[in-house]
Amino acid sequence: MLEKLFKLSKAETNVRTELVAGLTTFMTMAYILAVNPNILSIAGIPRGGVFIATALAAIVGTLLMAFLSNYPFVLAPGMGLNAFLTFGVVVGMGYSWQFALLAVFVEGLVFLALSLTPIREGIFNAIPLSLKKAVAAGIGLFICFIALQTSKVVVDNGATLVDCISFHDVPLHTQGICAILALVGTIFTGVMLAWRIKGAILFGILFTWVLGMVAQATGIYVPDPAAGYFSLYPAFTFAGVADSFKEFGQTFGGLFHADAWTHVKNGETIASGWSLIKSLDFFVVMFAFFFVDLFDTLGTLIGVSMKGGFLDKEGRLPRISGALCADAIATSVGAVFGTSTTTTYVESASGVAAGGKTGLTAVTSAILFALAILFAPIFLAIPGFATTPALVVVGYMMLTSVVDIDWNDVGESLPAFITIAWMPFTYSISDGIMFGIISYTLINLLTGKCKKVHWLMTVLTIIFIAKYTLM
Repeated sequence: MLEKLFKLSKAETNVRTELVAGLTTFMTMAYILAVNPNILSIAGIPRGGVFIATALAAIVGTLLMAFLSNYPFVLAPGMGLNAFLTFGVVVGMGYSWQFALLAVFVEGLVFLALSLTPIREGIFNAIPLSLKKAVAAGIGLFICFIALQTSKVVVDNGATLVDCISFHDVPLHTQGICAILALVGTIFTGVMLAWRIKGAILFGILFTWVLGMVAQATGIYVPDPAAGYFSLYPAFTFAGVADSFKEFGQTFGGLFHADAWTHVKNGETIASGWSLIKSLDFFVVMFAFFFVDLFDTLGTLIGVSMKGGFLDKEGRLPRISGALCADAIATSVGAVFGTSTTTTYVESASGVAAGGKTGLTAVTSAILFALAILFAPIFLAIPGFATTPALVVVGYMMLTSVVDIDWNDVGESLPAFITIAWMPFTYSISDGIMFGIISYTLINLLTGKCKKVHWLMTVLTIIFIAKYTLM
């Protein structure tokens, strides 16, 4: 049966290899079950509900990938995209999380429509490679910045905007020890990565968390709920799983509650309900999700496919339509569940490196995500400082894309740098993308390099300039 479904012999693989590859991929990306609830809960989405939504979105998306394309790619809510929803759309722009999820839902439908046509590939080809690499790098820095803030390694000192923590001026038994443990965990994770230990990111989270529990047991860490520092011990009860499903009832379908759609600035409600959907703001937010998701997905598919040898002689990916449709459907379904954009994970490369070549690898990972739901209390008890090593390492991995940028060509490198720098400095992924496109188009057009600029880049530049001047 497995042979018939996944064509193992044709792919020159076997069941054992595929199962090991699926386990490897799950181990390298299971950190999302701990990180995603921490990030999206800042946007106001119930943590337990996000955990269930994260697991379900991963299961649905990965199974779709397996059966629509027969590739060993695994999907889950994407890093960077969850940060954009929380810190860009909800915290930064003042929209409700329900409104943000609605934008994700519509974006998924648009992606699905484009995936069934050559348009999606056309958009991908219109954006220069330097900006594609810069978007990944900029999101990497943004994620790292968020991680350092979450663990209080970087703090607001009121003078220079941000500063490194001074351990003499903060409570050692809460903020101080959390920052120290985050730094120790990052070094530990780095050592495991250097030794090429599979599952290093997940092990780094667990190691940092265990150190935290040891610190609490010895009195070095003292819980202070009023200050936001809770007990680090997990509740090993099925009641915790039940609580997560109860909160999932609040997130499931939350995007369809029109009375929850709001836009608030400086404490004042600017728009709400259907008036907000009819405004240009909705399309700006939806397009921002669309743009980030576009290059995140296509970039991952191309990168992992190159590593696995799935591309043909002309550099094209066979059955790419099925892979893109799986990604698009998973995005909309995940939004209904209550999580940010679901996308193909670059960590799938770890399973490919372990020998995974077919959808059986993906199915194995999906089954493991399903089993993880039973351990919801464990994943939800993982504190923010314990996920810092994972976020820093993911940021590091995303930043490596800058090596492919031609730094000798100002028309390529300066817009790329602007894209990278604008994201963490403006605390906005979308601003980084838009200023990158504007600068690339104008610099190259004004220096006579018109042939380098695709007509779609010019259209996008006009739209973005209008946004900043009229809104």
